[in-house]
Amino acid sequence: MNSNTLSTISGTYCNSLNQYSRFITREVVIGGVAMGGFNPIRIQSMTTTNTLDTMGTVAQTMRMVEAGCEYVRITAPSVKEANNLAAIKKELIKRGCHVPLIADIHFTPNAAEVAARIVEKVRINPGNYADKKRFENFEYTSVAYQAELERIYSKFKPLVNICKEYGTAMRIGTNHGSLSDRIMSHYGDTPQGMVESAMEFIRMCEDMNYHHLVISMKSSNPQVMVQAYRLLVATMVKEGMNYPLHLGVTEAGEGEDGRIKSAVGIGTLLEDGLGDTIRVSLTEEPEFEAPVAIALVNKCLTLARSEGEVTSSHNPFSCVLSPSPKERVGVRLSEGVGRGEVLPSSFSPFAFTKRKTQELNTFIGGHQVPRVLINLSDKNLKDPSTLNDVGYVYVPLLDKYNMGEQSADFVYLADQLPSFNFPGNLKQLYNYATWKTLSNKVNCHPLFTIEEYPHATVKCSSLNLVRISARDIQSDSFSRIPVDNTLVFVLETDAIHGMADQRQVFFRLMEMALEVPVIVRRAYPKSNFTGTVGDVRSPEEPISKFQLFAATDIGGLFIDGLGDGLWIEAPYIATKTILSTSFGILQATRSRISKTEYISCPSCGRTLFDLQTTTQMIRSKTDHLKGLKIAIMGCIVNGPGEMADADYGYVGTGPDKITLYRGKEVVKKNVNSSSALDELIHIIQEDGNWTDCAE
Repeated sequence: MNSNTLSTISGTYCNSLNQYSRFITREVVIGGVAMGGFNPIRIQSMTTTNTLDTMGTVAQTMRMVEAGCEYVRITAPSVKEANNLAAIKKELIKRGCHVPLIADIHFTPNAAEVAARIVEKVRINPGNYADKKRFENFEYTSVAYQAELERIYSKFKPLVNICKEYGTAMRIGTNHGSLSDRIMSHYGDTPQGMVESAMEFIRMCEDMNYHHLVISMKSSNPQVMVQAYRLLVATMVKEGMNYPLHLGVTEAGEGEDGRIKSAVGIGTLLEDGLGDTIRVSLTEEPEFEAPVAIALVNKCLTLARSEGEVTSSHNPFSCVLSPSPKERVGVRLSEGVGRGEVLPSSFSPFAFTKRKTQELNTFIGGHQVPRVLINLSDKNLKDPSTLNDVGYVYVPLLDKYNMGEQSADFVYLADQLPSFNFPGNLKQLYNYATWKTLSNKVNCHPLFTIEEYPHATVKCSSLNLVRISARDIQSDSFSRIPVDNTLVFVLETDAIHGMADQRQVFFRLMEMALEVPVIVRRAYPKSNFTGTVGDVRSPEEPISKFQLFAATDIGGLFIDGLGDGLWIEAPYIATKTILSTSFGILQATRSRISKTEYISCPSCGRTLFDLQTTTQMIRSKTDHLKGLKIAIMGCIVNGPGEMADADYGYVGTGPDKITLYRGKEVVKKNVNSSSALDELIHIIQEDGNWTDCAE
C-alpha cells in the first residue's frame, strides 16, 4: 500500500482517538445469541478434542460454557467430522446446553456445506477455501485475476446459498499465516493482503444479498494483527459496510507470554472501541481461555462506563451501549476520527513508524531499544541481592553481578540511598532534591517535576528526566522547559482511558516537532489489579489481571512506535513479575527482543501430537536462544504460513510425524516425533544460531 492510499483513509478506523466510543456494527444473530450492534462483546473458544469423539467433545464444550464461553467452535476437517456435529449438538441439547456451535473449516468446501445445515455458524478461511498456498509467485493480468475470482465465486456460492436457506451465520476468517499464493503474489505478506483476502469474499456475499457475516484478521504478530483490523474497518467504512469483528491473536502461546501477547493485540483494539466477540488462543485447555477474555472485556466495560455509554448488561462482562433514536432504526457507521481530532502527518495507524527522537548518549531514544525502569524505593537497599529481582544476580564469593537477558536499565530509588555498590550499567534515578546532595553522581540521574526543571540550578550533564502528563502539555510550565540533548520526559497518566490520554501527548509532541525521548509510566493500585481472573485457574499459574491490563494499556503505544522506555509500578506485585511483564510487553510489540519467541497454536481436533507437552519440551531446550522465533504447529492449516514469521518451525504432518522448517522452507519431512527435537536443534546448530545454555 502506498503512502497516498494510507493518507486517504488515515484516522477512519475508530470513532475517537481520545475517548472510548464503541464502533457500532451490524447485528448478527447466531443461534439466538446476537453479536454486534448494541449487544455484549461475546466470549468464545474452540475445542481441542477429536471431533469424532462425541462424548469427549460434549464434555469439553460444557466445561467451556461453564467458564464463560457464549459460542463454541469445533473443527470439521472432513465431511465425516462435519456430519458428527449433529451428534454433538444432540448430546448437548440432551444435557440442557444450547450454546451456539461454530464449525471451523479449512480446505474442504464440501465439509462446510454439510456443517452449515447443522450448526449455527461456519468459519471459512479465504486463504484456503478455494485457493492454494504452495509459496509460488504468480503474475496476473487484470483479466486473469478476475477469472480467478470468478472461479472462487463458483465454489463459494453453494455454501452461501445453504447459509441463507438455513439461517446460518458465517465468519470470514483471514489468517496471516495462510494467505493464498494469489493474494501473496498480488499484495504481499501485508495487512493490506489480509484485508483484501477477506473483502473479496465479503463482496461476493453482498453480491448474493447475504449479510450474516462476522470478520476476523488474525496473526501471531500483534503488530500485524492490529494494523490489519484497523485497515479492515477503514476499508469497510469506505465501502459502506460495518460487519461485526471477531478479535484474536492466533498462535499466542502459553502462560504469561500467551496472555501478554493476546492482551496487547486484543486489548489495543478494544480500547479503540473495536470488537464484537473475542477468542484468546492459548496453548492450554480451552476453559482457561475464557477467563482471560472476560478480563479484557471487563476492562472495556470500565472504559464504556467512564464515558457514560453503558446502560445495562445481562452478565458481568457485557458492554452494552445506549443507541440514539436514529441509531435504533439501523446501524451506525463510524465516520472516522472526529471531535476535532487530527492525526500527525508523520503517523499512520496502518503501518509501523517509530516516533523520531534524539538518541541521548547512545542509551535512550533514536535507534536504541526501549529502556525498562523499575521502582525499588521501597526495597531493602542494604542487601545487594535486592537487585536479583531486576535481573542482576549478586555473587557474594566474587562480589560481582551477573546480568540476565531481562535486566532493568534504570531503578528508581526516590530518596533512598543504597549502602552497597551498584553494577556499572544499571542507572539509578533519584528525586531531584536528593540527587543534588549526592557526592558521587556517576550513573545517577535526577527526576524532576515539571515545575522544578526550568528553575533548577544544577542539572545532570547526560540525562535529566522530567515528569509530565496530558494536563501539563498546554501549561506555562511546559512551555518554559529548556529543551536540549539531555532531556527525557516521563509521561504519566491517572486517566481511566490511559492509553488514549498518553497517545494524545505523543501526538502533540509530534505536532510540535519535539524529538525528546519519552518513558511511558503507568501505576496500578492493589484494589484493581491483583488476584486471579474469574474462577478458573491455569494449572501452571494464576492469571494476573495486572499483566493483562498493563499489556492492554501500554501495548498499543509501542505497537505504534510511541515510547522510548517503560516504567510500570504496582506496589503489591512482585518485582520479578513487573520486570517480566515489562519485557513481555516489549517482546509482544516487537519493540525489544529479550528471549526466544514461541509461535504456538492452541490445538484443536486437527492437532497431530500433544501440543502442550511438546511446546514445553521444545521450550525447555531452546528458551535460552534470545531473539529466535520458533513456531510449533499441530497441523498444516497455518503451519507453513506462520513459518514466514518464524526462524524455525515444528509442524505436525501426520500421526507421529513432524516436518521441520527454516523460515518457510521445508528442511526435513516426516521426521519421527521421538527424534524431531534433536533434528531441530541440529538445524539451528548448522545455521550457527545455537549457543549453549549458561547454567
